[in-house]
Amino acid sequence: MCGIAGIYNFDGAPASPVTVKAMTDAITHRGPDGEGQFTDGPVALGHRRLSIIDLSDAAHQPMPSADGRLVITYNGEVYNFQELRIDLGAKGHAFRSRGDSEVLVTALREWGDAAVSKFNGMFAFAVWDRAERRLVIARDRFGVKPVYYWSDGKTLLFASEIKAFLKFPGFKAKVNRRNLVEYMTFQNFISDQTLFEGVRILPAGSMLVIEQGMRDVPEPIKYWDFRFVEDSSLTDRAEVEREVDRLFQQAVSRQLISDVPVGSYLSGGMDSGSITAIAARQRPMIHTFTVGFDMSSASGIEMGFDERKAAERMSYKFNTEHYEMVLKAGDMERCLKSLVWHLEEPRVGQSYPNYYAAKLSSRFGKVVLSGAGGDELFAGYPWRYYRAATARGFDDYVDRYYENWQRLVPSESSAALLAPLGVEGASCDPREIFRRVFDHHDAELKTPQDYINHSLYFEAKTFLHGLLVVEDKLSMAQSLESRVPFLDNDLVDFAGRVPVNMKLANLGEVIKIDENTPGSKTATYFGKTNDGKLILRSVMAKYIPEEIVQALKQGFSAPDASWFRGESIDYVRRILMNPNARLWSYLDRTTAQSLISDHLEGRQNRRLLIWSLLYLEVWLETFGV
Repeated sequence: MCGIAGIYNFDGAPASPVTVKAMTDAITHRGPDGEGQFTDGPVALGHRRLSIIDLSDAAHQPMPSADGRLVITYNGEVYNFQELRIDLGAKGHAFRSRGDSEVLVTALREWGDAAVSKFNGMFAFAVWDRAERRLVIARDRFGVKPVYYWSDGKTLLFASEIKAFLKFPGFKAKVNRRNLVEYMTFQNFISDQTLFEGVRILPAGSMLVIEQGMRDVPEPIKYWDFRFVEDSSLTDRAEVEREVDRLFQQAVSRQLISDVPVGSYLSGGMDSGSITAIAARQRPMIHTFTVGFDMSSASGIEMGFDERKAAERMSYKFNTEHYEMVLKAGDMERCLKSLVWHLEEPRVGQSYPNYYAAKLSSRFGKVVLSGAGGDELFAGYPWRYYRAATARGFDDYVDRYYENWQRLVPSESSAALLAPLGVEGASCDPREIFRRVFDHHDAELKTPQDYINHSLYFEAKTFLHGLLVVEDKLSMAQSLESRVPFLDNDLVDFAGRVPVNMKLANLGEVIKIDENTPGSKTATYFGKTNDGKLILRSVMAKYIPEEIVQALKQGFSAPDASWFRGESIDYVRRILMNPNARLWSYLDRTTAQSLISDHLEGRQNRRLLIWSLLYLEVWLETFGV
């Protein structure tokens, strides 16, 4: 696990080794164990190393291929590198290191760009072909590892984190006004744009190919995409369970490969608990980590947010060496400036508990396993999917599901809040941005199951992607590698084929809903239930206690709704009720403060909006925008 950065000059001018070193220095936290730079005419590649596999100097980067033609700077882990090494050895290739970096560059030398389809893991890399004068930048299938890029028409910059661009004299941080509209709609970026003007994130499963003679950045080339389409041959439930079990065990085992200790998050839920159960069989006394919350001032549904007791029970069952941290109301304020600096672009949810979880884990090692991805693959949010399961055509589906994803601001307040941005047109129309997510999911929409698979596709492409950006940035802030076993190629491919009725229990009842019938259908079918992930629950019952398998879905969230009205209310008022806040140059102060008051005075729960506004204000200050 590492950090990468680089420069490409379209006019052929020599790239600056001084600048690329400054760029890699800006992301030292991603790789405190070593650094390296390489320049060749218009190209400069930089690398920061976090030593995980093959701790020797033989794994130093940027790394050339054996014949010196290719040079790679690479961030990530390819878990099937040993199998690829055998295949490449059979073709006559020899290796001088024991790690995966050399296998990647050798695979690219042998198979060209097609090699990326053979990699099972998380990665972002740039490879320079010295003979063809060709640069390829690629990102893993699911988007676990990020890579950003920016160009002024003369120079292309790329890096694991945007802050590296601040070291280039021609780059200045500016607000992307159009994409602030996108964020304030979805509390996420579902396009490839970011909050920084001109900065794009390379989409998951894509490559950027710069050929000699090009004068500008081409559009990314997609080499893989999620596909959620039922396989009619999967009719035997017991057989499907056995295959999910086999693939899950295989995925966890693959991701335990390391020359340093591996720990595991243990939130108290099914996904991280199941990963820990499998890992603990192979790594006795594995370290596990839980972040809990001081619930003394919490109320209502938030009373269930602290999962320490469930985590402690599983730690006892799996014989792990367990560590906990308890967060209080003031901890958000304490970490927010550092969190914003590392996370850079705001993403889904209130992510500061993730910051502290990574900080705790990093005290005991460099690698941790995370449960991200289980919900998106196996339908963990049924109350969301059911809203559009009975749609009448694609446009009706988009209307219903788009409404569900307006997370921050009520629709009647949105126009007034965003008016100061002064942007309009299709390029910043959130509904159109939402619709375009489905451009490449060539699935028929005839049955409720089809619509639910469409929703699973959307959430894997957008919501999960936002979670993965948070996972990467906040773990790497602590020089910690976070691995996600659910995002294994074989497991993901099979999960996309599993019939919806093996994932969801109440679909039959939802189909019978008469939309014109008054009553409690919304509460019944669209509220939180213990529906969802049925096939996964059946499999995981072998590994974790029954009450955890059958528990209500619970996200990793602090009781901020209560804290924002209580211990943190002075902080919220000081930042967001300040008439001189930088934020009001972009958003309407009167509208925003009215919505904030709704929360502080107990009329509505606006915790997500308050978090987002706090983040944006600190972001504007941190990056001098």
